[in-house]
Amino acid sequence: MTRSFLLLTIGAVGAAGMMIAGAGAQVMQNHDSNAPVNFNADRIEVQDRADRVVVSGNVEVTQAGMTLNAARMTVAYRNQPGSGTSGVEIDRIDASGNVVVTKGDQTARGNVAIYDLNSKLITMLGNVALTQGGNRLTGGRLVMDLNSGRSTVDGRSSGGAAGSTTSPSGRVSGTFTVPQQKN
Repeated sequence: MTRSFLLLTIGAVGAAGMMIAGAGAQVMQNHDSNAPVNFNADRIEVQDRADRVVVSGNVEVTQAGMTLNAARMTVAYRNQPGSGTSGVEIDRIDASGNVVVTKGDQTARGNVAIYDLNSKLITMLGNVALTQGGNRLTGGRLVMDLNSGRSTVDGRSSGGAAGSTTSPSGRVSGTFTVPQQKN
C-alpha cells in the first residue's frame, strides 16, 4: 500500500511516555517559526512596558499553515531596532482555555500551551490529546518538536512530579489504526 502509517516507538519518558515517529507523523516537521504570526481575537491589549500582548476571546493565531486556537493568549516579544520590519520579534506565546493546535491532519488539544518560537517547541499541559487520522494518544503533557516533527506524550502533566496526573493511573493511552488485510 502507498498509504503511510504511524510508527510507534515506546520509550521511557518520565513515568510513562510515548513518542510518535514516522512519515505520517512528520506533519509538524521543519515548521517555519520565522514566518509571520497573524492574530485574530475579540480583544487585543498591548502592554508596551512589559513587552507583551494579551489576546482574548476566540483567539486564533496562524503561522505557516499551523493554527493555534484558545480562549486567551499572552504573547511575549522584544523590540529589535533596525530589524528592517516593525522591530518586534515574538519569543513566546502562552495559551490557555481549550487550546487546539492544528496543522495538516494532526491536531493537539490541551488545557494550556507554551509555544517557544526560538526553540521551536510547543508544550501542552493538562488533558492532552494528539490525533492524526484515526490514531489518538492521550496523557498529561505533550511536547511537539517543530524541527524534527517528533511528539512526546507523558502521563503526568508536569513530566513526572507525584500527584500531578490528569488521570488516576497517570499513564498514556492510545488507539492506533492498523492496515486492513485482504483475505
